[in-house]
Amino acid sequence: MSIGNSPEDDRPSVEPSAEDDRPSIGRALQQARIDAGLTVDEVSTSTRVRIPIVQAIEQDDFSRCGGDVYARGHIRTLARAVGLDPDPFVAQYDADHGGRPSPTPAAPLFEAERIRPERRRPNWTAAMVAAIVAVVGFVGFTLFNGGDDGGSDSQVAEGSTPEQKPSPPKATTKPADPKPDPSDSAIAAVPKDKVTVKLSVLDDKSWISAKSHNGKLLFDGTLLKGESKTFQDDERVDLIIGNAGAIELFVNGKRVEDEFETGQVERLSYTKGDPAVG
Repeated sequence: MSIGNSPEDDRPSVEPSAEDDRPSIGRALQQARIDAGLTVDEVSTSTRVRIPIVQAIEQDDFSRCGGDVYARGHIRTLARAVGLDPDPFVAQYDADHGGRPSPTPAAPLFEAERIRPERRRPNWTAAMVAAIVAVVGFVGFTLFNGGDDGGSDSQVAEGSTPEQKPSPPKATTKPADPKPDPSDSAIAAVPKDKVTVKLSVLDDKSWISAKSHNGKLLFDGTLLKGESKTFQDDERVDLIIGNAGAIELFVNGKRVEDEFETGQVERLSYTKGDPAVG
């Protein structure tokens, strides 16, 4: 009796795909950190990402990141800190969470900035001059009418010449100095012996950390849409910006034209001779 192959032996074997064998984002980052000989505290210090968030990401828990934009930024930062290419991990996150968020179009932001009505300061100098002229005119009119009462009639009847009262001095109106319209030149009026950095959040929100040249922490926190911060130092200002695509940046009174991506984490340094790419 010969023993043949059963029909089940002819079925093609199904091998697991490479994606099924691929480790999760958190496990890959954790293993790379361990291989690099780094602790969670050391990674948190070098990246400015808080320890609880680092631990949560290594457990594939992205709920503490504050949204997809910040999650992508944290993944990119942690991958670089442990020596890995961040792009595959960001792509894996996007694939697991419904795709990459569409960037905010820049054109409407600039259009809104152009049509924003300018607020002009009240011209207090012109108002004060007008008030002085009105008071002097009223006093002169009162004195002139007072001199023409009954006393003047009696003097004319006696044939004497009416006393001529000196006319009140005319107030000279000094033209008000024209107020310069707010423009880039007004923004550029910054001390030349210091480095001045101004950040404004145009959309969404952004986490900012700023230090002086000697390592003193100038600011560490989150700015919401419409908020601004200005930093100055004698030599250098060091920045770490989360969600750099939402930031409008001025250095020494001039706008920095770098096009940062939404969710991108940027480390920048500026001195008195900038703007230049940090």
